[in-house]
Amino acid sequence: MSVGLLLKMELRSDPGMLCVVRAAMERLTEAFGFSEPECRSVTRAVDEALTNIMRHSYEGQTDRPIEVLCQRVPKRIGTGGDGFEVLLSDRGPAVDPAKLQGRRLDEIKPGGLGLHFIRQSMDVVEFKRERGSNLLRLIKYLQSEKQD
Repeated sequence: MSVGLLLKMELRSDPGMLCVVRAAMERLTEAFGFSEPECRSVTRAVDEALTNIMRHSYEGQTDRPIEVLCQRVPKRIGTGGDGFEVLLSDRGPAVDPAKLQGRRLDEIKPGGLGLHFIRQSMDVVEFKRERGSNLLRLIKYLQSEKQD
């Protein structure tokens, strides 16, 4: 499979759309070549990121635009294979990347663990503001085949 665009979705910030995105991510990561646990992990990371956009960037408004781009990117030195990149874009207010911290893991309370799940699941997590949009870049690299 060549490097390039795999899927582009434009959706509204309606939590009812999360199941559609999860189903697409599950099939796409499977076709990309990830193991079953990796497919679940990437799908969960994307789901958490979208939930955060809906909840925090758009403050629960269900009609705001979100764009999801999935593409194959070339492998980098030290990785086994090509990368599966997910770019999430929203037009919410500017966010200070330094404030994108999950809660402390020793705090026992619901919520606040999404960023931990995302960072644990993905090899690259980058956030930036560009042309009036928040951009979250997530990449998971294929692991190299084990040699006998």
